[in-house]
Amino acid sequence: MGSYLNPGNLSFRGSLRSKIYIDKSELIARTNEALCTEQKYICVSRPRRFGKSMAANMLAAYYDRSEDTTELFQNLAISKDRSYRENLNQYDVIKINMQEFLSMSETMEEMLEMLKNYLILDFKETFHEIQFRDEKNLIQVMKDVFRYTKCPFVILIDEWDCLFREYKQNKEAQKKYLDFLRAWLKDKDYVALAYMTGILPIKKYGSHSALNMFTEYSMTDPGDLAGYFGFTEQEVSRLCDTYDMNFEEAKTWYDGYHLIAHRQNGDEHYSIYSPKSVVEAMLRHKLGTYWNQTETYEALKIYIQMDMDGLQDSVVRMLAGEAVQINIGTFSNDMTTFATKDDVLTLLIHLGYLTYNSVDGTVAIPNKEVSQEYVNAISTMNWHGVIDSVESSRKLLESLWAMDADAVAAGVDKALDEISILQYNDENSLSCTINLAFYFAREYYTIIRELPTGKGFADICLIPRKLHLDKPAVVIELKWDKSASGALDQIREKQYGNALKIIMVVYYLLELIITKQRRNTNA
Repeated sequence: MGSYLNPGNLSFRGSLRSKIYIDKSELIARTNEALCTEQKYICVSRPRRFGKSMAANMLAAYYDRSEDTTELFQNLAISKDRSYRENLNQYDVIKINMQEFLSMSETMEEMLEMLKNYLILDFKETFHEIQFRDEKNLIQVMKDVFRYTKCPFVILIDEWDCLFREYKQNKEAQKKYLDFLRAWLKDKDYVALAYMTGILPIKKYGSHSALNMFTEYSMTDPGDLAGYFGFTEQEVSRLCDTYDMNFEEAKTWYDGYHLIAHRQNGDEHYSIYSPKSVVEAMLRHKLGTYWNQTETYEALKIYIQMDMDGLQDSVVRMLAGEAVQINIGTFSNDMTTFATKDDVLTLLIHLGYLTYNSVDGTVAIPNKEVSQEYVNAISTMNWHGVIDSVESSRKLLESLWAMDADAVAAGVDKALDEISILQYNDENSLSCTINLAFYFAREYYTIIRELPTGKGFADICLIPRKLHLDKPAVVIELKWDKSASGALDQIREKQYGNALKIIMVVYYLLELIITKQRRNTNA
């Protein structure tokens, strides 16, 4: 057993011993299907702290033939799969973290040389009986080992894209790195499975990718791996029951990454939560910003303040709770090549700052935790009126509760005057401004736009969540270039108040039913 060849199972044992461990072992059934097939090249890209490294550790422990790990998997979901016994501890495993090698070197060339030398050293120590044709050539050494053992390799590469994040401007280094991976992995009989994880999808150059043999599973196209990275809603629900935490509040804080797995028998929709945030919230018994602490808001600020036409408008609209249209097709899968605002927004999807809806082609800010990161970034930028409106939203909401019409009118008027980034010429822009002015309302309410009331649609409705039933429900009717009395007449004529009472009763009954079903499922 070497450092990188057949690395053992210590890391995965540590995961199993943790206070909170969510069983994602069914991922192994998917990788077993790919073994020694044309689909044996898999690249998974997810934001930081979404369980990518833990999954790689699990795969290493499962496939590594140097130790029997039956005891680790016998009580996990994978043990019931028909492929479980057939592939358990049957392969030589190479597991490397590219960030580790990058951190120990000064250049990309030095990084790759170190990687090759260390792997070759492991091979020579483990297979000392083999006479290698060329001890300095990694590819030839692996061919010689495979010829001797007849056992192909499972190659696990974590943080594969770190060079693209650290060497953002060095295109030549990036190309050489991709060329190395292609020469090492592509069309090699000694590869049973090549599994890479990172934040970014595989970089494209020209009309094709240097690593076009990989099937990619990303935040914009997760495929059938959607539920294996991040916590699902059902998993978070069980944790909330175990740790006596309010699920609806946890959902407001951490839900929002909506992924769709396309299957033969129909699409499967997943609401994915950040594992880092959920685990910290459960163990500390306190909802708060935890995923954000792994990187400062400066990283987000760099991108949202770029000089791209329409970018600021889109960010402000999303901060107000809207979704905006996006074209993800022009993104170059790096952190420097941006032709349009859509390329910037697509990068933010992969970094975890936005969620992508593949059905309607829109992006939005996923949850309260991430939204706070935008507020932090914008507070240090020269976006006139935006942060002032957010900071004033608490006072505006209190004025609304106090039914102080003059104070509410003054607050809304102030927001209209101050938010100069948006162009106000329709009800949509007005709605965006109102949502931003009432930003703090998200602490207490579920905000619904275009709520059907039976005789029409109320523009904005604030429905108090279960922990805040002492707060009044609110109907906001928007009119552009029309009188306030006209809006009030419409509210009375269409009986929005009565309709809202019925809708709230139905809303809470549905929540009660869903909660009971969820608890029965968890039990």
